[in-house]
Amino acid sequence: MSRGQPNIAIAHWPGMGLFGEADHDRLRALGRLLNTEPIGAWDDEANAVLAEAEVIVGHWGCPPLDAAMLDRAPRLGLFAYAAGTVKMTLTDAVWDRGIRVTSGANANAEPVAEFTLAAILFANKGVLWRRGRADFSAMSAMGDRQWGNYGRTIGIIGASLIGRRVIELLRPFPHLTVTLSDPYVTPEEAASLGVDKLELDELCAGADVLSIHAPALPETMHLIGANQLAALPDGATVINTARGPLIDHEALTPHLASGRLYAILDVTDPEPLPEDSPLLEMANVWISPHLAGSQGTELARMTDYVIDEIRRWSAGEYALNEVTKERLATMA
Repeated sequence: MSRGQPNIAIAHWPGMGLFGEADHDRLRALGRLLNTEPIGAWDDEANAVLAEAEVIVGHWGCPPLDAAMLDRAPRLGLFAYAAGTVKMTLTDAVWDRGIRVTSGANANAEPVAEFTLAAILFANKGVLWRRGRADFSAMSAMGDRQWGNYGRTIGIIGASLIGRRVIELLRPFPHLTVTLSDPYVTPEEAASLGVDKLELDELCAGADVLSIHAPALPETMHLIGANQLAALPDGATVINTARGPLIDHEALTPHLASGRLYAILDVTDPEPLPEDSPLLEMANVWISPHLAGSQGTELARMTDYVIDEIRRWSAGEYALNEVTKERLATMA
């Protein structure tokens, strides 16, 4: 059933410039844009917009959609989130009112997967650890069998949107073996992805690179702990672009301090690390400031996604990435 041109509101942290004027024009082409200055709080000033909004376009910093807010938005039918996780934004009141929820997590998965691919290839070559000018000592290290992207095994933890995209991006590298650990994936489904499904400890024991893409759930906290880290081969690299607490940092630190393992951490626990964290001084640890996800030009991909979701809802079509209460339980 077509819904015509809906009233559209924007809600996210003020001052971030997440949507430009061209984006506003594209939203206006879909319906009536109620505001261009984003709503950062459901205060009294938001009442007039909420009373008319049929679609709320959320982004980072969108305040939670609780019952009190939804009582002031009786016409709301679609919450289209232009970023990744919606867990901090949704409440049961959303499901009680039958509001469609969509997420741009598919779009946000792409830059994280690209970052991960680069990290895997760089890790295997030792690029991040072997810096400096070329000289005879560097040339003599060329025969060191510790390095290289031939005959390596990449262990993927979690067949999430990002995990699956990383698997796809690794397909053009036939001399890299990819294994997967995910309790929700059957061996048959893993085979369809082109990977072998292994139990977590077995996967760790054979992984030259361990890349983490599991959601942050109570049962996944410290998923990579002392046993898993001890199982990793000497010289293995741990890559985390998911959530910091998925790794037990206390268990990880001795392996890094000894030089037995390497780590590329885009997320940490805590985040940010305290200034006196030993990880910040280790030459075999690369820490980036949670930048693997969308930023800069990549925000446009999420905007494209959310605009298509609004068009689909208005036209009575299926969503690209609908979030349901059932799906939310196992999503990042």
